[in-house]
Amino acid sequence: MTDEAIALLAPRIGTRAACAASGVPQASWYRRHRISPPAPVPVPHAERIQPRALAPAERTAILDVLHTGRFADLAPDEVWATLLDEGTYLGSVSTCYRVLREAGESRERRAQATHPAAVKPELAATGPNQVCSWDITKLHGPAKWTYYHLYVILDIFSRYVVGWMVATCESAVLAEKLIAATCAKQGIGRGQLSIHADRGSSMTSKPVALLLADLGVTQSHSRPHVSNDNPYSEAQFKTLKYRPAFPARFSSIEAARAHCQDFFPWYNNEHHHGGLGLHTAADVHYGRAAAVRADRAQVLDAAYLAHPERFVRKPPAPPKLPGTSWINPPQDKETDTQ
Repeated sequence: MTDEAIALLAPRIGTRAACAASGVPQASWYRRHRISPPAPVPVPHAERIQPRALAPAERTAILDVLHTGRFADLAPDEVWATLLDEGTYLGSVSTCYRVLREAGESRERRAQATHPAAVKPELAATGPNQVCSWDITKLHGPAKWTYYHLYVILDIFSRYVVGWMVATCESAVLAEKLIAATCAKQGIGRGQLSIHADRGSSMTSKPVALLLADLGVTQSHSRPHVSNDNPYSEAQFKTLKYRPAFPARFSSIEAARAHCQDFFPWYNNEHHHGGLGLHTAADVHYGRAAAVRADRAQVLDAAYLAHPERFVRKPPAPPKLPGTSWINPPQDKETDTQ
């Protein structure tokens, strides 16, 4: 018998007898036809009435006491201790702080220095001698805690090191001389160059700022605690220090200078940069990269004509020449970053 038959028999002979006649367990019948009461709607925690919560009058009493001239300039724990000594208890110290915080009265009372948000530097170079990056790195000396300081000025478009110097200290005066000599050697005119650096003491010094203003060079700085704003100098220093010939320590400043005199000609004239289409910095800086790329294309064309079956997808082509080099390209523009 079906449930419909049990429903017809139950009013006449009773539910128990109808279930027994149909062979259906009584518990199963009640379980299938039970009407459960609706589940209560959960009350959000913030709206629940807490039995230990202060009454509005008690909160008002705490604020009134803290607002009095006697306690207006004291911390809540001082007020709590004073009232307790006088035999009065309005609430715990944390309760006083919570009541003040809910009333918007727990902020710092003293005037705080405010600083505007640091502006992200955005510099673009479409050719050499437009944007340079400069930085100072330490070279380990012969003894522990002794260092020599390597100053390097780098053209971000060509990666060409246009100026460098090794000194015994970090000095704004030395940096000023290096920048002036580099601008003169490169023939940089007023309004032509922007120079970017981090926020080291020499980079932000007044002598360097005055020199750049006299030369008509635009000055740019990285944001505080943001190393990615000066990527070209950091990459160049990594190339210097990760070469196998780079020593753990230099025996003298003369040895450090001799090492740099070997390294920078190699870096400028022999090292093929991945960001420059595997051209050398000198070829890009002095405009020889297009001719070098054309020669490479001829070699690859000859290789393709000799064995076209070895190039499945397309004929080989040399890497592209560098386009615009950016320090922090704008996010809303599509740029050819290098």
